[in-house]
Amino acid sequence: MLFQYKLISFVLILLRINNFDNDNLQFMIKAKNLTKTYGTLQVLKGIDLHIKKGEIVAIVGPSGAGKTTLLQLLGTLDKASNTDYSLIINEHEIKTLSANEIAQFRNKHIGFIFQFHQLLPEFTALENVCIPAFIAGTSSSEATANAKKLLRFLGLEDRADHKPNELSGGEQQRVAVARALINNPSVIFADEPSGNLDTATANQLHELFFKLRDEFGQTFVIVTHNESLADMADRKLSMRDGKIV
Repeated sequence: MLFQYKLISFVLILLRINNFDNDNLQFMIKAKNLTKTYGTLQVLKGIDLHIKKGEIVAIVGPSGAGKTTLLQLLGTLDKASNTDYSLIINEHEIKTLSANEIAQFRNKHIGFIFQFHQLLPEFTALENVCIPAFIAGTSSSEATANAKKLLRFLGLEDRADHKPNELSGGEQQRVAVARALINNPSVIFADEPSGNLDTATANQLHELFFKLRDEFGQTFVIVTHNESLADMADRKLSMRDGKIV
């Protein structure tokens, strides 16, 4: 009888462990107690959030709420001010990685899209898209082939040899999207990606995010003031005074 009780207890423990592992596997991002302080100003006040794989999440809130700061922490561009936090991205605990390991992780697993395209003016669209792949050690032939596929997918095949100043604002931002996708990252972080575009072009970019998610399976975390984009997202998180409300 005692043996049977112990066996049942052991099985229940295994089931709980397996359920915990399965729970972890479905999330792309799990953050707990993220805080950020600049001098005496506390910008983030203990952020907890879970974002599922393949989910498109919009982060909204007034200016100064801490949205961009949170995005920088989630994107590993900055570190939390406290030590008792946890940040797991694609099953990797970020706080355990060295600076060099974080840089390698970021290049492989994360893509960024900013309000301003940040394309290098001296390079063509194709060359700009290839840069993260070159940093990752991808051969020139493979990087070029992948970049051309992405530009073709984004309707920019005939603009590959044009430099940024020869492209429209929407084309520049689509090149930036291709650059974010070149290493097939697990998650895309976008900070006001349509803030510099006219309404029609912004709407096209918003629809593109959902097309990309359906085509490539990426997770998107988007900071935006654009209510129409936020309403399109799978989930909307509102921030105020350094907290998710």
